Amino acid sequence: MDNELLLTKIESLRKCISRIEQKRPENADILYSDIDIQDIVSVNLERAVQQCVDIAAIIISRMEIPPPATMASAFELLAQYKIIEHQLAERLKKAVGFRNIAVHEYDRINWAIVYSIITVNIDDFRKFASAILAFIE
Repeated sequence: MDNELLLTKIESLRKCISRIEQKRPENADILYSDIDIQDIVSVNLERAVQQCVDIAAIIISRMEIPPPATMASAFELLAQYKIIEHQLAERLKKAVGFRNIAVHEYDRINWAIVYSIITVNIDDFRKFASAILAFIE
């Protein structure tokens, strides 16, 4: 199995994480009031989620199983096949929900939730990348 595309997407995911961490403010109030930080953080979160979805789709397409009905259900399939943990799949499904709001209803973003994602849940993206690397090795 050629994994070059997966490795490229994982590297892109790492860049998004790094950019988020570089611009992560000290508290949620700063995020709420600084539209430049909001833009940088939200765009990189969107990209990080999309990279995870793309990675999941690539793996699923190679498994000769029916494709998932939704982006979020791709993570359920990866958990079902023990590629990622169920708890991680649940958190990534919620991240897809954030991505959908950020893309389609930007004015509805709850910046307190975003702050929680970039401080508490940012490691979910690293855990996902690690699980994928372990799977393809």
